[in-house]
Amino acid sequence: MFTPEQLMSTQRANASTFFGLTEKAFEGMEKLINLNVAASKAAINETMEHANSLMTIKDPQEFISIQTSMFQPMAEKMTSYGRHVYDITTATNSEFTKSAEDKFAEAQHTISSLIESTSKNAPAGTESAVAMLKSAYAAGTNAMESIQKAVKHAAEVAESNIQTATHSAVNATKSAAKKRA
Repeated sequence: MFTPEQLMSTQRANASTFFGLTEKAFEGMEKLINLNVAASKAAINETMEHANSLMTIKDPQEFISIQTSMFQPMAEKMTSYGRHVYDITTATNSEFTKSAEDKFAEAQHTISSLIESTSKNAPAGTESAVAMLKSAYAAGTNAMESIQKAVKHAAEVAESNIQTATHSAVNATKSAAKKRA
């Protein structure tokens, strides 16, 4: 069925895919680390500025004003941070999904070719077995395509829900800040 050259070629392709995915995983981790370092630096600087502001307070009203003015930007930054984390993880996951879909399509093609080759070379009297094999393969392929469509739809719904929740959180924070002021 397969020649040693075909097997070696397949193994090289699989190794290349594995190393490519490993590289993508490290790129995603690097982005998350850079995001966390930047967020930490910003938080430290903002905390120092806030502490310095608190040390110059002259009356209780000024204390309330300084504390209130800190909360809205903090909530917006936390929402933005969460969105960046989500974007990085989604992009990395997308790379993995695309690779899996490509490998699945490649495997489908290989199996389909193998089934066709087998059916052409099948001994007389095995037509029903070959037809059953083709039917089972088609059913399996259809099931996998349905699952892929459902997963993509679920991801789209999740993305939409996250965008709505983010927008609502930012608006609620702004509204709360206006009420306090």
